[in-house]
Amino acid sequence: MSSPKYTTLLLDMDGVLAEVSQSYRAAIVKTCHTYGATAVDDDIVTEMKRRGNANDDWQLSHRLIQEYSTLPNKQEITLEQVTETFEQYYQGHGDTPGLCTLETLIPHKETLLALHQRSKPGIGIVTGRPRADCMKFLHEHGLESLISATYCMEDGPSKPDPTPVLRVCALLGVKPSRSVVLVGDTPDDITAAVAAGCSGVGVTTPEAAAAQAALGKPHTEAILSQTMQQNGADLILPPGFAELVDLFPESE
Repeated sequence: MSSPKYTTLLLDMDGVLAEVSQSYRAAIVKTCHTYGATAVDDDIVTEMKRRGNANDDWQLSHRLIQEYSTLPNKQEITLEQVTETFEQYYQGHGDTPGLCTLETLIPHKETLLALHQRSKPGIGIVTGRPRADCMKFLHEHGLESLISATYCMEDGPSKPDPTPVLRVCALLGVKPSRSVVLVGDTPDDITAAVAAGCSGVGVTTPEAAAAQAALGKPHTEAILSQTMQQNGADLILPPGFAELVDLFPESE
């Protein structure tokens, strides 16, 4: 690795902190299937993420249903209906537990503690999650004390708009610059960071790394890494981004 180049860390949540292949990603697919879009699978979701403007999973599910559903009345299916169905899958409904219970923390806690010591004046979260979901995950994994600022779905425009990155910079009291880095797992993350005048670092997801190890060839999500690089990512790191610690100066 090169010498330290970043001073302030911003983190996306899904695919960076939270392993969501069995939660948010699965909820997209299940919701689409509920409304007749049975052709939708993980590869199609990944391709939509690669194209960009796909940070809101409710809206993405609705778009996929409009494109792939075989129901004759699909034009009448509203975003509100899709959102309600998605949330039933994700949060749980009745006696059925939600897919959110399957989420796990990707990086080692030690990595986050080291980055917390080095990132000045703190670490910010830039996510498309609803605030309740964001805070719930941070609480369940004991990360609340490590985070100084958060930007969530309710706070305004979504990535790839630069507003989320600019807002968290303002909340942290830092000027957007290349020394501020957003770590994300989609092209929308990198686009938002670069548009805000900051740096972007991509990470591969655990499922992509596992599939490549098992199959001996790149997973479909390797396409995301290529697009992140094209969109201006400084580098692409493996899941857990432990290598990032050395790109911050040691705490005094």
